[in-house]
Amino acid sequence: MDSVKLTTLIEKMKLTNLSPETPVDRIRIKIPDINRPALQIAGYFEFFDPTRIQIIGYVEYSYMENALSEDQKYEAYEKFLDHPMPAIIFCRGLKPNKIFMEVAGEKGIPILSTSEATSAFTAELIRWLNEQLAPMISVHGVLVDVYGEGVLITGESGIGKSEAALELIKRGHRLVTDDAVVLRKLSDDLLMGSAPDVTKHFIELRGIGIVDVKALFGASSVKDTQQVDLVIRLEDWDKDKDYDRLGLEENYTEYLGVKLPCHNIPVRPGRNLAIICESAAVNYRQKKMGYNAAQELYRRLQESLAKKKTEGTEEEED
Repeated sequence: MDSVKLTTLIEKMKLTNLSPETPVDRIRIKIPDINRPALQIAGYFEFFDPTRIQIIGYVEYSYMENALSEDQKYEAYEKFLDHPMPAIIFCRGLKPNKIFMEVAGEKGIPILSTSEATSAFTAELIRWLNEQLAPMISVHGVLVDVYGEGVLITGESGIGKSEAALELIKRGHRLVTDDAVVLRKLSDDLLMGSAPDVTKHFIELRGIGIVDVKALFGASSVKDTQQVDLVIRLEDWDKDKDYDRLGLEENYTEYLGVKLPCHNIPVRPGRNLAIICESAAVNYRQKKMGYNAAQELYRRLQESLAKKKTEGTEEEED
């Protein structure tokens, strides 16, 4: 998503529009950063970025109200508001004076207000804008929350992704999305997955049709967003292919430049994919906690070989 509508932000943050005469329908926010314009109101505009949302807290408000004379207010507000900016938000329920509202109206800059504390509101606004403006792609797959780990199940159409997800849901785990997964890059090592609005909470099962997971299994069986931690790629069983049986080496795949652990799982009749996915999620959690079963097995084998070698040497000496 390249931009966010200001009207969407107003609705999401429950903001009050103090300048209803100023049109806001066409205004879009393109960067997630904000600015607290204390220096700009004081007259310093070096490195000022007017494309950011401007936040007025108690410090800025106190300076505007108490440190400036009437003439200084006109001059300061004219210089500040002469820069095109998407909106100015007053926190703590503060209300701008008539001079500020008059100049802002002339410049066509929306003035908004919230009763939230400045720090808390700023943190939530930045978090939400980062999420909305993050780099985004859509991939074919199923995303399920398994024991708190986001498991992205991919593979060719018809291989059994949705069936595995349905079994996981019956086992108490939560569906995020089926068929299409929207991935957003929130940081260099964080991918957040969600469902398109149209298909949210639905699963397609061949031979049955569309199933509403939330209606069938309850609200506890679905989730709106989930960090993606692990990728499981389902593929047809190939008897001539050598599959990893120890897991000493990690395989990875990339989405939007974020590397994620990936398991290639061969599919054949009789394999319970849900239990395999569940076990992969638990094993991944153990690795995060510092325990690696494959390395533990390797260590035991090394110790056993070393012990046999020592015993053999002692027998030769005898």
